[in-house]
Amino acid sequence: MPSTIGNRAVVIGAGMGGLTAARAVAPYFEHVIIIERDALPAEPSDRAGTPQAKHVHALLAGGQRALGELFPGFEHDLQKGGAVPLRVGFDTRMERPGYDPFPQRDLGFDTYGLSRALVEFVIRTRLASDANIEIRQGCRVEKLTADAKRRTVTGVGYADADGKRLDLDAQLVVEASGRGDLTLALLESIGLPTPPVTTIGVDIAYATAIFQIPDNAPGDWKGVFHLPMPPSSRGALLLPLEGQRWILTLAGRHGDNPPGDEAGFMAFVQSFRTRTIYEAIRSAKRLGDIVRYRFPESIHRHYERLDAFPSGLVLLGDAVCRFNPIWGQGMSVAAQEACALSRRLANRAGEQDPLAGFAQAFFAETASLIVTPWAQAVIPDFIHPQTRGERPPDFERSLKIGLAMTKLAARDPAVHRLTAEVGSLLKPRTVYMDPDLTGRVMAVMAEG
Repeated sequence: MPSTIGNRAVVIGAGMGGLTAARAVAPYFEHVIIIERDALPAEPSDRAGTPQAKHVHALLAGGQRALGELFPGFEHDLQKGGAVPLRVGFDTRMERPGYDPFPQRDLGFDTYGLSRALVEFVIRTRLASDANIEIRQGCRVEKLTADAKRRTVTGVGYADADGKRLDLDAQLVVEASGRGDLTLALLESIGLPTPPVTTIGVDIAYATAIFQIPDNAPGDWKGVFHLPMPPSSRGALLLPLEGQRWILTLAGRHGDNPPGDEAGFMAFVQSFRTRTIYEAIRSAKRLGDIVRYRFPESIHRHYERLDAFPSGLVLLGDAVCRFNPIWGQGMSVAAQEACALSRRLANRAGEQDPLAGFAQAFFAETASLIVTPWAQAVIPDFIHPQTRGERPPDFERSLKIGLAMTKLAARDPAVHRLTAEVGSLLKPRTVYMDPDLTGRVMAVMAEG
């Protein structure tokens, strides 16, 4: 067994970040308490605190593998719950400008069509077998408690399900909820600077419907990703769900919002440059209402840039970086961050003061994990002129390189697989710096 670092760790939030963080810290603390404001369902169903869960969610292969590290046999649990295996590059028809569709190839690894509710339920079920992990539902953390002189977090103050205010001491607190407001308030209260922030105003709106998969469903794909042709921002992702269902999320930007009524929803689908999705759903039975959601901006708080940070506290998930959800990266990055948390604690467990300087080291590692998914969103986000924020200084060149890489991937299955591995967070973007690959990309750019 790993050395025990402390008596208690507290995790704020029972979303993907909090659940995976609890598993990461459990071997190193005698007790782990997750504090969650929602009442958690006893089956895979949506909950009030995650309205975005009603829309398409993707678990990228990199996140899937991270969850497999934290919970051995995790993929088996997904399949047992009804998740639909998807062969990357082959089972999802990719419609992108200039390629309707992009070449369909078996790229050698799988993901799954599933609901976020199923992923969280599977993880909660696995955590229930850990005797030292407890979830306190219907509770709201109101503050972080700290020794200001020592700049050390000592626990949390929270209101329980009956409204009673309680204090809970802890040697480590993990904030994995919302925007990390509790940490920001603490930093201000003890006189430490808050982290610099990068924001990208994407102004995306969604409308989602679930359909029963018809008997005459197409046999050459299981899902469809329709990317817009600028200046249009209209796109869609159709994926299978557990229970012989499709989930279809429509998206538009900067005021071109998908409608919530059936006629408007179908008209939006008909406006696409291909009829693939429309033909698939036009006679399919819709299950439930059309639901809508808005996402104004991506936010990255750069905790790795702070020179000082309280001991006994770390953040992960949306509390550090809230990604544009259209690229399906949030759950996967949170899982990878939890793996990083586990590795860091394992390395520190034998030290005399294992949490001294721990947060800074952890933030440096998670910042490196964020680089690839953040970059993959930034370039396509800024293709739309109304996107707010500071464009990368090399934006135009990066855009041209990306287009050339796409052309090369369409021609070469090996490059196609490499781009899929980067997009799935299995490899970092630095693999694109290979001299041979760079030369081939430059040659495609020279074609004009």
